[in-house]
Amino acid sequence: MTSITVALPEDQLQKLQALAARLSVAPEELARVGIEELLSRPEDAFEEAASYLLQKNADLYLRLA
Repeated sequence: MTSITVALPEDQLQKLQALAARLSVAPEELARVGIEELLSRPEDAFEEAASYLLQKNADLYLRLA
């Protein structure tokens, strides 16, 4: 696994540490999970939008086929 360093303002670091303490995880783990969640959302949003459009326009696609 590759590591990166992220600079945070002191107030954000304190919030991250406090939240991590409440969840009983390391701040680094909480940050990693947050990044994973952020990176997975665009795919989820695209799949939802594509599914919606396919369902919405199913009749049109049948007529055009």
